[in-house]
Amino acid sequence: MSDISYQADALQRVSITGTGNRILIIEDQPDIRRLLANYLVTQGYETKTAENGLDGLFLLEQWQADLVTVDLNMPIMDGYDFIEKAVTRWPDMPIVVVSGIGAVDQAVDALRLGARDFITKPIENFSLVNNTIEKALESAELIRQNRDYQQNLEKKVEKRTIELEEIKNQLLYSLGKSAEYRDNETGRHVIRVGKICFLLAKAMGISSALAKTFSEAAPLHDIGKIGISDIILLKPDKLTAEEWTIMMKHCEIGCDILRHYSSGTERKKVDFEEIIGMADDVEALSLLEMAVVIALTHHERWDGAGYPCKLSGTQIPLVGRIVAVVDVYDALGSERPYKKALSEEICQQILREGRGSHFDPEIIDVFFSNIEEIQAIRKEWMD
Repeated sequence: MSDISYQADALQRVSITGTGNRILIIEDQPDIRRLLANYLVTQGYETKTAENGLDGLFLLEQWQADLVTVDLNMPIMDGYDFIEKAVTRWPDMPIVVVSGIGAVDQAVDALRLGARDFITKPIENFSLVNNTIEKALESAELIRQNRDYQQNLEKKVEKRTIELEEIKNQLLYSLGKSAEYRDNETGRHVIRVGKICFLLAKAMGISSALAKTFSEAAPLHDIGKIGISDIILLKPDKLTAEEWTIMMKHCEIGCDILRHYSSGTERKKVDFEEIIGMADDVEALSLLEMAVVIALTHHERWDGAGYPCKLSGTQIPLVGRIVAVVDVYDALGSERPYKKALSEEICQQILREGRGSHFDPEIIDVFFSNIEEIQAIRKEWMD
């Protein structure tokens, strides 16, 4: 009995199961190609056939198969070239190699290229064919389901991350606003400070990620005002020397509010040198660490006449120097219970006059190079 006759006889002994999947058979021997196709049809599969790999690729572009069986040794385009191209074009489609018994080593090479399994010829047991194809289809379906699950999970994580980011931003805004609310009920000063700080940081070459963290930390610069009495904070007249000493304490109070304490850790007095030293590696600062540095240093002056540390020049952390400019500019142009808002012209004049004394000259130059965008932010978020 010939191999083909034996295989045809084996075909008659298998049961019909039915699946409905599409299978492309690529085989250069007509009898084997026809035999496989007939068998798979009896199992409920929809089939098409091709004589070589090139015809198979063309067919797949027109008719998307769920699985492909492919011989390795064929004219025009062999099975290796077909597998290499097919797994690139259709990475989820399982490929089963159908090769001669002597070509097992070649089949292993095909598996390395991306084939899922192999069947040896002559085919003596068509149940093995069915089992191999079912296993390959089930494996492909599991891979697809796992990928879909991962994609859905990633979408859920992304959505939750966005929600948590929004919650964080709302909490930071509320925290920053809590200090401003007593003398500026809209709280938009802290929004403007954050957005203008982001603009200046980017203009000075700071990375987007760090500029974003900076813009989130900057609105907390005056959080220490929570600890200052309304009698002093809202006083319409000039502060006495004693009152001014108390007012300056808001920098230290802000640090104390924002500092992290582990459970059971003793609360210690603010260590100015430690906090300023944190800013040596600004890239490594967390959001709250940066906020601590800003709260402490945003009232320092370029000439050393500021408070509370009497720092000068580049001793003052860059984030503190930027906030110093932005805070003064926006505060001058904002109305408070104890003062009227100054005109834009006067606000800009005060900044120019403070260049090199109160403020870092480079930051003032960058500020005025971006004055139109800054004015647009003030207009969009006006009180």
